[in-house]
Amino acid sequence: MAAKAPKVTAPRLSPVLLTELRDDPTPDFQRGERYDGVRYSRAAADGLELSGTDFAECEFAGVSFNETQLRGATFRDCILGEAYAPVLTAARSTLRDVEFSNPRWGSAELYESGWQSVRIDGGKLDYVNLRGSRLTDVLISDCIINELDLGSAAGTRVALKNCTIGTLDLSGAKLKDFDLRGTEFRTISGLGSLAGVVIDDYQLSLLAPLLAGHLGLVVA
Repeated sequence: MAAKAPKVTAPRLSPVLLTELRDDPTPDFQRGERYDGVRYSRAAADGLELSGTDFAECEFAGVSFNETQLRGATFRDCILGEAYAPVLTAARSTLRDVEFSNPRWGSAELYESGWQSVRIDGGKLDYVNLRGSRLTDVLISDCIINELDLGSAAGTRVALKNCTIGTLDLSGAKLKDFDLRGTEFRTISGLGSLAGVVIDDYQLSLLAPLLAGHLGLVVA
């Protein structure tokens, strides 16, 4: 009798629905302020100090956050299309019910952040530092990521679908229902933290040499 496939709980996500937004063609973003119910088109916040700023029910149709200081900022019920940032600085930020489409990030410092109900669709991310972050109900699909650092992160119901990842670091991570099926990766570090990760047969064959080295197995 064939063994039953393990049950994997997918991320629990609902579409972000925004209505009755007001347009702001010339935004004047200020640190620590709250922005609610606004649509921004091709907004530029490059180099601004926006630590602790709160965005709620906002839509960004193209936005540049290059070298913007977003430490401790909050995005709630937001949609961000084509977010651009060669250098993204948003450590200890909070994202809740947020959708990204086709982001372009270079070095993204997002460590010790809190992500809940977050979707990233498409795009290219060079280096994403989510060390020590808490991720719950996160879906990343059709995305190219050169390096994804989840060291010491806690992830529950996280799925990476049809992505290409160069280096994935899971050192010290605590994971549950972390679904990598259908994603290509070159290497994974932190093999001792693979508990809770879901992979397919093909991925297992790729991991076999790494697992053998990690366990000290000799394959003759």
